[in-house]
Amino acid sequence: MNTPNDPTTGAPVPERLLAAAKICFLADDYHQVSTRRIAEMAGVNVSMIGYYFGNKEGLYEEMIRATLNPLLEVLDNNMLASLDGFTGYLQLYYQTMLAAPEFPKLILKVLALKHGPGRRFIRQLLERGRTQGARRVGDLQKSGQLSAAVDPDVLRMSFVSLAMTPLLLKEVFEEQMERPMDAAFLERLALFNGQLIAGGLASLVPSTPGTEGDPA
Repeated sequence: MNTPNDPTTGAPVPERLLAAAKICFLADDYHQVSTRRIAEMAGVNVSMIGYYFGNKEGLYEEMIRATLNPLLEVLDNNMLASLDGFTGYLQLYYQTMLAAPEFPKLILKVLALKHGPGRRFIRQLLERGRTQGARRVGDLQKSGQLSAAVDPDVLRMSFVSLAMTPLLLKEVFEEQMERPMDAAFLERLALFNGQLIAGGLASLVPSTPGTEGDPA
């Protein structure tokens, strides 16, 4: 049965199962979560997991995909057509992860295992992000907004560090600052980090005509 505060209430069955799965998998290890528990939280028969997702692992992977897809899809649109887009991307990342603050820890925990549910799937998603990110960097370089000397992997690692660290250490930072890292705080952080990245990258573009990375 759905609880009064259950976010799955009233939604289509697949969405209810995904919402319930996220709650369960973020709260406990994969092997400690039963399909019956997920189905009960979603208010459906356990057979619906097999019908829509094949099995428990299929539901787990789709839960991860549904959470990460908005971030990956940005790499296909125009948000990162300019350096200013890094602020918008960080805003989206912080908003997404604020709704599921344990998610970054889940990803790291899965990747730390040599074998386990979802590991190969998450690596595939991250590789997709790496490939698309490198393409966006190439576009910025071709348009003259970014130096040709910028290594896409170095830029990606810098961005991921700024994006993930605040959420991974959220409880520690909140205790030290004695204030919450709420939506308003993360909005300010996204603006600061976005300007930091854009300003740093802009400073790398050669100003002398004819040098590497100059649009002329």
